[in-house]
Amino acid sequence: MPNRKNKANKTNKILVFILLLLTVGGLYFYFINKGSKVDLDSSPVLSAEESMSRMKTEAGFEVKLVASEPLITTPVAFTFDSKGRIWGVEMNGYMPDTLGTGEDIPDGKIVILEDKDKDGVMDSRKIFLDSLVMPRAICLIGKGVLVAEPPNLWYYEINKDKPGKRVLVDGHYTDGGNVEHYPNGLLRAMDNWVYNAKSSKRYRKRGDKWIIEQTHFRGQWGISQDNYGRLYYNNNSQNLLGDYFSPGFGAGNKNQKDVNGYNETIVADNRVYPLRPNTGVNRGYLPGILDSTTKHLVNFTAACAPLVYRGNVFGKEYESNVFVAEPAANLIKRNIIADSGYIVKGKQAYKGKEFLASTDERFRPVNLYNGPDGALYVADMYRGIIQHKTYLTPYLRSQIKQRKLTLPLNYGRIYKVVRKDNKPNSIVIPNDPQQLVKLLGHSNGWVRDRAQQTLIDRNFTQAVPALRAAIKQTSNPLLVIHSLWTLEGLGVLTTEDVLPLLQKDSWPIRMQALTVLPSVLNAGSYKKVLPILEKMIAENDTLAAPYLAYLVNYIQPYSQLAAKTLLQKVALKYPDNSYVADAVISNLENREGSFQKQIQTLISDTSLAIIKKLKMVVMDAKKAKDNRHPATLKKEFPKGYALFNSTCQTCHGIDGNGVKSLAPPLNKSEWVNGDKEKLISIVLVGLTGPIEVDGHVYKAPEINGDMPAIGFDKQITDEQLAEVLSFVRKSWQNDAVKINALEIAKVRQKLKGRQKPFTEEELK
Repeated sequence: MPNRKNKANKTNKILVFILLLLTVGGLYFYFINKGSKVDLDSSPVLSAEESMSRMKTEAGFEVKLVASEPLITTPVAFTFDSKGRIWGVEMNGYMPDTLGTGEDIPDGKIVILEDKDKDGVMDSRKIFLDSLVMPRAICLIGKGVLVAEPPNLWYYEINKDKPGKRVLVDGHYTDGGNVEHYPNGLLRAMDNWVYNAKSSKRYRKRGDKWIIEQTHFRGQWGISQDNYGRLYYNNNSQNLLGDYFSPGFGAGNKNQKDVNGYNETIVADNRVYPLRPNTGVNRGYLPGILDSTTKHLVNFTAACAPLVYRGNVFGKEYESNVFVAEPAANLIKRNIIADSGYIVKGKQAYKGKEFLASTDERFRPVNLYNGPDGALYVADMYRGIIQHKTYLTPYLRSQIKQRKLTLPLNYGRIYKVVRKDNKPNSIVIPNDPQQLVKLLGHSNGWVRDRAQQTLIDRNFTQAVPALRAAIKQTSNPLLVIHSLWTLEGLGVLTTEDVLPLLQKDSWPIRMQALTVLPSVLNAGSYKKVLPILEKMIAENDTLAAPYLAYLVNYIQPYSQLAAKTLLQKVALKYPDNSYVADAVISNLENREGSFQKQIQTLISDTSLAIIKKLKMVVMDAKKAKDNRHPATLKKEFPKGYALFNSTCQTCHGIDGNGVKSLAPPLNKSEWVNGDKEKLISIVLVGLTGPIEVDGHVYKAPEINGDMPAIGFDKQITDEQLAEVLSFVRKSWQNDAVKINALEIAKVRQKLKGRQKPFTEEELK
């Protein structure tokens, strides 16, 4: 009996223990889930430390705080100087509320942050510039700094951390567009030019003069370069775009709409994997935007800030990975890219997770940077509202109100991501020319770039012998490449420096030698270069082929016969290579027709790329001559002209022919010239999905999958909408009847309460 009683007691104790565990466990999971629910359904304002606790990184990595409010507020861009200090851009005026009230108030700043006690956290703040209206980009160069303050690009001399003389570099830096579509970036690239996203201009300082040149139109927000100076960018719905070739080539023919090898899709997979529901995105009410179960964002809607990681502390498998920020989903994505010949393609590093993601809805990574210590740096705007008023839907306005996302406005953070097992150490850039030359071969790309820029900015010509010695050390290609471009930047590069590099087996070195050639070509030197270029054709150097075609444009001023002969040889050697074909055509502005006739006498197969491409460009040039220039309609539709410039042309193009990866043509579009009500409906509530224009079906990734509505912006009147649509219906080769404000109001009333954008099927 005692044994049975003991057993019963023991059994009862076990049962009680199990029940207790279940009860405690149940309470634990209840409170955890309850807490999670509160965290995910609301958006409390968190301290930097609390926000960091909501972040999940890839195993082995950690996030460290570099600066937070009040030291920095609303950071949208920054750069490091040679001392490792941060020069930050504060866009304090962005969307103070859902109406954008006070966006024109001059409360933007450029600040200098310094870590005086060397503990890795900034502890000192200096205001370099204040009273700026929506500043957006910065670049240290020479003895001063470039500052983008729409519509101007300014250059300020720096005198002991204070602004000196101010020079207007470009009064039309943001010629057209709105806050969400202004140029930005100011990337000082390897070739010593400054490039931008959402822009087709590049800039260079030569002495006291600034040079502005046309280049390819690139991206939307953020721009980066790889170890060979090729550029990477994206738009809000596409993970990663970029160039296969060096950035200075192929943009010289205004009759050529697109050039193969530029604005290419590098990573086609646009899937994202957030940690929290993302109902606060502009079109969260549409099917397919959010996962039907978790309400997590499915694909990019605010992709920005692509960064080629060129640091030296993440490990070999991270070399030249490209990280992309998605502030709408509070995450940073990692992409792995690789070269195949001159084609660059990549894939996402993971399925089902991200490199870094947060459950804090206010964590808004808007820019990414390589740092002096090899870490990856993040500009966190820490803002509730990131959608501009022009495109703000009533749905998103409701989400903002529900979670009280409007305020506060005076927050912002800078973080860095590091490996736990590899503590980064910052490099302070020295003043000694010989030491700087050695740093041109450093394992950290930021150090190499800054060493090159310092040698040029300080005009350290005493380093020239060491630089000439360095370009012979081909066992370290990165040292060779940076030394080559440093010589170019100093203005002392010679043909004799470049000729041996043109004949190296290493393609990266050969590529840079081909790219830098225009800097040394002249009436005498082209004769030395020409035999080597012709030998490349004879030996079937397929990697060099597009570059050979691009170089014709620089030989032409010295010998039209030599240029014509070289161009013909390249075209005939690679008649079905679309990259070579476009490179050939880039030299032929207004001479496409004569070259077409000439080449057709030598090539009979009309299906080859060179024949098809020439035919297309000749037709486009002919159409362009028949265009009615929009500027002629400015007097008739002044408000429409202004609205087109600020809102429409950034995606549809100033010529109305559309912009690759953004939007289809308006010129000769049946949607523009056809039924008024359909066109008004598109502008009022937007359009989603594929659309056929002039016999061609446009869909992502050829264009952005959505056209945002502008009818929800209460500050845009029916009269303005009527004018912009009338302006578009009369521009280029369009000639449709005008639209009046009464017609806009009528359709607006008919669509009252509708937020969902139209599809082509609905409109038909």
